[in-house]
Amino acid sequence: MELTISHWLYGLFTLIIIFTMIFRKGVVLPSLLGTFVIAWVYNGSLIDGFTAIFNANLVAAKELFSIFLIITFMMALLHSLRDLGADRRMIQPIQKVMINGHVSFFVLIGVTYVISLFFWPTPAVPLICALLVPAAIRSGLPALTAAVAVALAGQGMALSSDYIVQVAPSLSAKSAGIDVGLVADKALILSIITGVTAIGLAYLFYRKTIRAKNSELNEKELQALQSTQESTNKAHSTHLNMWSKVFAVLVPVALLAVVIYMMYTKLLSGRMSGFEGGDGAAFIGGVAVILLLLSTVAFGRQHALDYISNHITDGFVFAFKAMGPVIPIAGFFFLGSADFSGGILGVDKKAPGLLFDLVQSSQAFLPQSALFAAFSVLIIGIITGLDGSGFSGLPLTGALAASLESASIDSGTLAAIGQMGSIWTGGGTIVAWSSMIAIAGFCGVSVMDLVRKNFIPVILGLIISTVFAVLIL
Repeated sequence: MELTISHWLYGLFTLIIIFTMIFRKGVVLPSLLGTFVIAWVYNGSLIDGFTAIFNANLVAAKELFSIFLIITFMMALLHSLRDLGADRRMIQPIQKVMINGHVSFFVLIGVTYVISLFFWPTPAVPLICALLVPAAIRSGLPALTAAVAVALAGQGMALSSDYIVQVAPSLSAKSAGIDVGLVADKALILSIITGVTAIGLAYLFYRKTIRAKNSELNEKELQALQSTQESTNKAHSTHLNMWSKVFAVLVPVALLAVVIYMMYTKLLSGRMSGFEGGDGAAFIGGVAVILLLLSTVAFGRQHALDYISNHITDGFVFAFKAMGPVIPIAGFFFLGSADFSGGILGVDKKAPGLLFDLVQSSQAFLPQSALFAAFSVLIIGIITGLDGSGFSGLPLTGALAASLESASIDSGTLAAIGQMGSIWTGGGTIVAWSSMIAIAGFCGVSVMDLVRKNFIPVILGLIISTVFAVLIL
């Protein structure tokens, strides 16, 4: 295979993007510049370079817009539940089972995981930290250990699979040119293995720090959270009414029914690839919209039309803030795939696969090993996660997964491994400049202390899940 100047330029800009991520800087600029330069050189036309920038972003936006919609609807639903105070009522009963620090540790993990699967951990963290963390501290769980539980369960285990909203597996699958289901199911398995390992190790490492229920240290840590707790209570106290009780039950039951139905279709199909991907996201999004309509009308019949517009607008704003920078990055890596490069470059003949060609040309110099390929993608995922996002690296790991696929390991498994590395790192478990700052702030602990507590359990969890993927999946 003969490599052209365009291939070498694509490899150069890919390395620039990786090194930019290592230094925790944004990679939108090199992604846009790389798209322009490569298209200009490939077509030999400056005008084509300009149009390719727009086309790359347009292709990426078309491919990823379903992701924006599902985020929008889920965030709008969460905002409407906050209006009613139903979000608080959903988890208040759980406080009663937090009888000691050991139980509280695992209760925090379970609740954080479930809520984060549906609403993402970032909007779920304020609710959990405001209601459950004080109860956990009161029962004897140190604030720092409570923060570890929330981070590992939410930003780690739930977000790395993203099995319900399916933003992460969609990004990985689109970049790899495969069906979402081929990534989603494997990512779920690997996220559970990584999470169970990391959480188990964290409990073994820090269980001796758990105090008695009546310890004086409990009250000292509670005082550090007092101001945050008071402001949160005031913001919701006026909306606690009959409808908040209704929707505190209706929403969890409806979402649980969705999950049960989706799992039922998977088992019924016999291929573990039933109601998922685009159909699954549409199903969940549709249910969220109906719940949004009902909760908005319940909150204020006279102003329902305005309320729902505001909530959907807020949902779109959140979606674009979270995912907007991913579009130009995805556009650059779509340029490296033969499935998308034709539309970006305006080429009617056979479209080039720049990244695939580069990897194929270098494979003769690399060990032909599934384990080597898996850990290479994992390390690249961890590196891309150093920017503190967790999602911006998924187009790269997905594209590499397609290029490194072999008879011994498929692209779906490699994409899932890369997703684990990127999100467990940048999603908010082992880098201090990620959303973990919010967890540390709400729990009243040092973010650097939280990083140190999480680091070894998370890294060991990623290593074990990667070995499992190579040997079993």
